[in-house]
Amino acid sequence: MNILVLNGSPRKNGNTEIMADAFIEGARKRGHMVEKVNLGNRKIAPCLACEFCFTHNGVCVQKDDMAEILDKVDSADMIVFASPVYWFSISAQLKAAIDRLYARARKGFNIRYAVLLLDSASDGVYRSAIAAYEDICAYLRWEDKGILTVPGMDTKGDMERSEGVKKAYDLGRSLASE
Repeated sequence: MNILVLNGSPRKNGNTEIMADAFIEGARKRGHMVEKVNLGNRKIAPCLACEFCFTHNGVCVQKDDMAEILDKVDSADMIVFASPVYWFSISAQLKAAIDRLYARARKGFNIRYAVLLLDSASDGVYRSAIAAYEDICAYLRWEDKGILTVPGMDTKGDMERSEGVKKAYDLGRSLASE
């Protein structure tokens, strides 16, 4: 399976990326091809809702880093959304990329499966991020392969000392080869 991981954290080598990398390691152990895109260092403008993409086979009118990401989306069987939770939802970086997936609304997706990886300092802050993810999966008929939430990430590197690394690795490892 070809898996695309969208890391929505702007912090390089932070808790979200550590968690995403553990998931990737587990998935690769099962023989999956995995590519990670760190959205924090990408230039992705908000969707303009111009619907240019609807009349141009999914090509977005904006010329930014999302064009490359959309090419990767086109060849993915699974998408993984990884994000820290900021004010009860996913990061702005991940939200911008998800909004720009609209360019494929008419063309469609090859993606069949999805995973959500979230971390935060506090517990009990995941509801809206999970609800949005579940709505995306239901609407696009993507099968949810797992949701992982890891609270207690107060400082950079806390993930390395948490059960979150093992849980992320195990989630990646649990994916059946298809």
